[in-house]
Amino acid sequence: MSDKKEVVVGADGGKLMFTNRYLLKLLWPLFVEQMLVFAVGLADSVMVAGVGEAAVSAVSLVDSVMVLVITILIAMSTGGAVVVGQYLGQRKEKEANAAADQLILFAFMFAIFLMAIMYIFKDGIISLVFGEIEADVYENCNTYYSIVVASVPFVAISNAGSALFRSVGNSNISMRASIVMNVVNIGGNALLLYGFGMGIEGAAIPTLACRIVAAAIMLVLLRNQSRRIHISRRFVFIPDWSLIKKILKIGVPNGIENSMFQLGKLILLSMISSFGTASIAANAVANTASLIAVLPGMAMGYGVVSVISMCVGAGDYKQVSFYAKKLTRWVYLVMAVTNIAMIFAIPLILKMYGLSQETADIAADLIFINCAPAVFIWPLSFTIPNVLRAAGDVMYTMIVGVASMWLFRIFLGVFLSEYLGFGVAGVWIAMVVDWAIRSVCFCIRYRGSRWKRKAVV
Repeated sequence: MSDKKEVVVGADGGKLMFTNRYLLKLLWPLFVEQMLVFAVGLADSVMVAGVGEAAVSAVSLVDSVMVLVITILIAMSTGGAVVVGQYLGQRKEKEANAAADQLILFAFMFAIFLMAIMYIFKDGIISLVFGEIEADVYENCNTYYSIVVASVPFVAISNAGSALFRSVGNSNISMRASIVMNVVNIGGNALLLYGFGMGIEGAAIPTLACRIVAAAIMLVLLRNQSRRIHISRRFVFIPDWSLIKKILKIGVPNGIENSMFQLGKLILLSMISSFGTASIAANAVANTASLIAVLPGMAMGYGVVSVISMCVGAGDYKQVSFYAKKLTRWVYLVMAVTNIAMIFAIPLILKMYGLSQETADIAADLIFINCAPAVFIWPLSFTIPNVLRAAGDVMYTMIVGVASMWLFRIFLGVFLSEYLGFGVAGVWIAMVVDWAIRSVCFCIRYRGSRWKRKAVV
């Protein structure tokens, strides 16, 4: 089906560019998609629990590295989505489709490079990031890592495809691809873990398979020339550096910010690993639960980038302001619902994982530390910077994000955990402080006008 008429463009006669119906049609599949994307990791953690806590810890540790890599790839895709969205706001569809070609090409080439680095330095990465871990956890990490890293190029393609479809308001496609991914992953886990009695490999192989399938779906759909955004029938394998530079102008600062954010988490995770298996497992469970709690806000962030980039491309900053306020209010609403629900669901979550009492008590505290303040400060910390990024103001968001992460999330986290004896809870308290500082800085920037002069096309 063609998506040529799915998006309202232009703000002629003072009319709004997007109706509530359009916004809801864009956003609700993003909620489902993000829930399904992270359900891949959740399914691995829950279904591998029968293999033992060492396997659960291994999946969590390796997924932390993969999240860093995926975050970089998503940042590049976001750069492409902003460029495409701003071209569409200017009604330059030929240039938008040329940018789509270059995004797919560059994302794949860059992912091949990352995968090679991860394999070449595998032993060093595992030792450096995870530090001194128990022998059974290390063995499981090594096996899971070796298989899952092969999925990096396929993740790059599927993320780029999803970003391109979101840029024209068609988030249904990426949602459906996520559904297929989860069917393949959960079915594969059930077959290999329960049917064939495999160990950690039974969780890793389906994860690789489902990401290959998602990438194939995106490539097939993007080749449909009737779609508003598509890649060329005869794909262009020659880089167009003028377009790639525009993509990288957004993608690189965004990637640095997000990768440093994830690197900070890995540094702290290395410290958490020294607290013992109970703390590692509790941190893994709390990470999964808290991630689900903020998924609606994260999903709406992708919608914010799509909507705001088109408004910026059209040069209509009144509509930028209108939709920024509107979508931020919506984020507050969904964050209140999901985080309060998560707090009440803590006993059920702990029962589902079947944790030891020590691990369960730690996990319960961590989930509450995350969810209670998220209702009040998470939207300002993460939705407002998406508005700035979509407008091209990525250097400011990078500087604030990196500085706040190092000063508060890492240094304060180490101080609270190691020197004041808070243990793993100190890391999570420092994270909330980081959110608060970010919120203040981004709100101050948004109330000014310098970010309105940063458009990339």
